[in-house]
Formats: sequence, structure tokens, C-alpha cells
Amino acid sequence: MAHAIIELQTKLILALKNDAQLVSYLGSDAIFDAPPERKKAPFVAIIRHDIISKDGDETPTNEHRILLHARHNHVSRKSVLEIVDRVLYVALNQDLSSANLHVTYASHIKTETMIDNKSSTALATISLRILSEPI
Repeated sequence: MAHAIIELQTKLILALKNDAQLVSYLGSDAIFDAPPERKKAPFVAIIRHDIISKDGDETPTNEHRILLHARHNHVSRKSVLEIVDRVLYVALNQDLSSANLHVTYASHIKTETMIDNKSSTALATISLRILSEPI
């Protein structure tokens, strides 16, 4: 069995890559489970994934804190927020459970945006909280 982080990231990335609307915003080969090297915007990448293991009364639980970057190749907060909206839709509405991990809860913590004048891009940071239990 893979680590809970790998299990959940694999399902999340697959769900994002299979979303036609998100792919239409980003193009192909623009969704990553780690920050890409030398990849120009637009793209979405998981930049951090922390896990807190909690021992419940009968069932152990994992609290995942996932941080994603969405970057758009125009200095447009509106454009990057369209990507954010789609990432949130997929992350919060798709079943991210796997053969070894049952996702019981998913929520959006916050989104932060900024305009990077140096690279002429818009950036959004998306924070998610997801609870899971091993199967």
C-alpha cells in the first residue's frame, strides 16, 4: 500500500487531468503533482502536502493539508481565478477515494492571489483540507 499522501495526490491529479474544462483553460500537460521546472504558465501544481495522523475511537484518520499553485500566463486575476474555480470544483466534488484510502471530507480553506510583474503572470495559491481513512 502506498503512503496516504501518494494515494490522495494520485487521485487528485488524475481528477484534475480528466476535467475537460480545466484542460481547456490550461492546455495539455499542465497539471503536476510537484512544481515543474522551467514550465511556463499556465499550469497547476501541488506545491505542498502535509498530513496529520489522528487516532480516533475506532478508525484512524488522516488530515491532509494541500497547497496548490495555479499560474496564468496573463496578468489577469480574473483568468487565474477561473482556473481556481475549476480546481475547487473538481477537488470538492469528485470522489478522491482509492482502493486503500476513503476520503470522508474535503473543504476549501483559502485562496490567495497575486500579480507577478516580473514574469507577467497571475498566481493563485489554493489551500485545501481533506480527511481520509485507510481501508
